[in-house]
Amino acid sequence: MLTAMFAAFVGGIILNFMPCVFPVVSLKAFGLMRHNGDTNSARSEGLAFLLGVVITMMALAAILLAARAGGNAVGWGFQLQSPLVISLLALVILGAALNMLGVFEVGLSLQRAGEISVGRGAFVRSALTGALAIIVATPCSAPFMAGAIGYALVQPPAVSLAIFFALALGFAAPFTLISLFPALARRLPRPGAWMSVLKRGLAFPMFGAYGWLVWVLAQQAGTTALGVLLAGSVVLSFAAWLYGMAQQRQLAGRGFRVMYLVTAALILAVLIPLPGVMKPTTTQTAETVTQEKWTPQAVEQQRGHGKAIFVNFTASWCITCQVNDKTSLSTQAVKDALARTGTLYMVADSTKFNADVDDALSQFGQGGLPLYVVYPADGGAPTILPQVLTPDIVVNALDKAAGKKA
Repeated sequence: MLTAMFAAFVGGIILNFMPCVFPVVSLKAFGLMRHNGDTNSARSEGLAFLLGVVITMMALAAILLAARAGGNAVGWGFQLQSPLVISLLALVILGAALNMLGVFEVGLSLQRAGEISVGRGAFVRSALTGALAIIVATPCSAPFMAGAIGYALVQPPAVSLAIFFALALGFAAPFTLISLFPALARRLPRPGAWMSVLKRGLAFPMFGAYGWLVWVLAQQAGTTALGVLLAGSVVLSFAAWLYGMAQQRQLAGRGFRVMYLVTAALILAVLIPLPGVMKPTTTQTAETVTQEKWTPQAVEQQRGHGKAIFVNFTASWCITCQVNDKTSLSTQAVKDALARTGTLYMVADSTKFNADVDDALSQFGQGGLPLYVVYPADGGAPTILPQVLTPDIVVNALDKAAGKKA
């Protein structure tokens, strides 16, 4: 248990540097630079970020464990298997990007119109940033994390929650330590006019995260849901612009209440249709190599009949999976090795909920994607490959499984 907690803590620290998390944690990094010299405010926001991370992580872990106790085979990142969650998250990310561009302000005060405010709502905003960071972190699985989460999912609830708590502490540790210890904070750049430019620049990683979520939704729910989200995004952007104008009118002492009401009506118009439209549908994905659909039954039928089997457990929302596909599995070297060894290439897709995939992850002691399993041609014990692949790793594993020299 202690080993798993340590692995989860270290994995949580590394998770901060994974590409799916950067757009959100950059918001927190910006907030810490903003507080340079203001120790009390920095500590308050650092603790708020920690609180948001821990509460959200424990809530997700509790839901995950309750679902598994009820007989549902779900794993790390389970909420991103829902098109509705994906669409709502995309809209939140879009709103955050528009806020950073200055279209509207959060917690705008009469004295700080258009500036980077540090008002009484800073604590709540930091906590919400921590919550959002955890939600968008789940598509990623950093080194040390998969084994720890896999172990947690087969333990009693108290042990599982302790491991997820360690993961949350590791994730929040860098920002919390910097905020609590002024000596570390003093190493950050001093605040200045350049921060206004940086704030707007950081909007573009948020737009990148929004684009990724839109792409995932297209894989999960098809073109109708995609069209609804894009239309809703336009309406939400207009509502944000209108809200910003209402804020400026309020500062100028002119009428603004009607504009706020219209803004609220537009946001409701975006949100209300989503539950009825955001439903999984059957989609076709482009194949990079000749592949077969994975099922546990298919593996059992093919094992031990003279052919190696390579199983790629993947999902469109798993960024590490997509990177491995482009840099390793789609390369000519791997394609040649698959053909030369006669290996059966199977894809276990968890873009939409697939109980068999989550059962298999549990059986292999893995808490999340990606997972790559190679079954030897002679029917021997399967081999689990690293979560970060290179063509050489895959080619050598295929040659070994087929009983051929690399």
